[in-house]
Amino acid sequence: MRTIDHVIAGSGSGGAGTSRFGDVFDPNSGQVQARVGLGTPADLERAVAAAREAQPAWAATNPQRRARVLFKFKDLIEANMDALAHTLSSEHGKVIADAKGDIQRGLEVVEFACGIPHALKGEYTQGAGPGIDVYSMRMPLGIGAGITPFNFPAMIPMWMFGVAIACGNAFILKPSERDPSVPVRLTELMLEAGLPEGVLQVVHGDKEMVDAILDHPAIAAVSFVGSSDIAHYVYQRGVAAGKRVQAMGGAKNHGIVMPDADLDQVVADLSGAAFGSAGERCMALPVVVPVGEKTADALREKLIPAIDALRVGVSTDAEAHYGPVVNAAHKQRVENWIQTGVDEGAELVVDGRGFSLQGHEQGFFIGPSLFDRVTPQMQSYKEEIFGPVLQMVRAPDFETAVRLPSEHQYGNGVAIFTRNGHAAREFAARVEVGMVGINVPIPVPVAYHSFGGWKRSAFGDVNQHGMEGVRFWTKVKTVTQRWPDGSPDGGNAFVIPTMA
Repeated sequence: MRTIDHVIAGSGSGGAGTSRFGDVFDPNSGQVQARVGLGTPADLERAVAAAREAQPAWAATNPQRRARVLFKFKDLIEANMDALAHTLSSEHGKVIADAKGDIQRGLEVVEFACGIPHALKGEYTQGAGPGIDVYSMRMPLGIGAGITPFNFPAMIPMWMFGVAIACGNAFILKPSERDPSVPVRLTELMLEAGLPEGVLQVVHGDKEMVDAILDHPAIAAVSFVGSSDIAHYVYQRGVAAGKRVQAMGGAKNHGIVMPDADLDQVVADLSGAAFGSAGERCMALPVVVPVGEKTADALREKLIPAIDALRVGVSTDAEAHYGPVVNAAHKQRVENWIQTGVDEGAELVVDGRGFSLQGHEQGFFIGPSLFDRVTPQMQSYKEEIFGPVLQMVRAPDFETAVRLPSEHQYGNGVAIFTRNGHAAREFAARVEVGMVGINVPIPVPVAYHSFGGWKRSAFGDVNQHGMEGVRFWTKVKTVTQRWPDGSPDGGNAFVIPTMA
């Protein structure tokens, strides 16, 4: 059985001293396919030492040359797309098409980071005073770290390290121990692209490694994506240690369906947004809110046959709409939430429990589920299920449809389906959610805009990627300069007015 090691500069086999290991499953078969060494603070210390040595020279490399490494990395990712997608699918379980989408969305942020020479340009004021010019410089923080989840093992690491490295930082990545092979391979491809050793490294581990990262005084900033409770913990502990922290948490995204919506398009969008990738994504659409009983009844009538037509298969099945969930514990968790919904009085219209795929009976498969008549008081509505479960919450009017996502504890994404421009504009302006889609079911912004939710979906003041990412991974230095004109007295003195 293969062992997945750290990627630490100059350390050879990163797992040589590891005494604890985690199992990496094949979700399609339920069998253990590899083990990953769970690192210690000593492993992190070695990575930090290598980062400290490499980062100053990397920061001194001009932005255009840093961008050239990213361009080469982009080429290597595209050349290795099929192999990366199959590796990702084999550990996560998402189908190959979704795996390629995972990689592509991360690569789009790398493409944005290739423009770092322009993004790092500062401000300049000539003649701020007599002979005085003022300019600002965006400087790297030093060493950054990323703690990433299992559900997007390519996209989210690239969201973080693409911008961080382009800005001149060294970066230490702690990926999920459930599917660690793709993050390791991304790091190897970065080195192949010409990135100096020590600038990007991978350490594996569990809470012990996370705490070591949050406490280490040499790590200036931490980016995290995961559940809200852990995000809050990461934010509090990291800030207490004097770090800059962005911690993205969970979600319960709503899709509002107005009476004038194109229901056929809505059903097609919901099939992908609610059930794609087995619902294991923070921008999934697990709650649909039809406005009015007539809309709800018509939507339900169209949803049932569409759900019945979904094909659940192994991750390499080109005809499958989605594959297994990541492991047995997560499968049990999702099925427990389905039972909770039943116990709370919601109507289980389609039950995905007990699904078995012939020839893969031990795989971690769950069929699609649909609930109707879910209410905001139900715990299954309040919490993130993170599986192939769609809940219908009927709203009597537009005001209720705005209020439901606005009052929810999570505020990551929301969508409205309508032909009415005024209703869409009003909804987008009033809803208390960070990312809004108008007839777009999964409103993840393009790479040159920023990604971030509100409320318990995000902790910290700066979003991911786009110019927000550049701001997170840099600090501003402002220079006020005056050059003597050559006269014996050095020219007229300039005094800041507040100091006169």
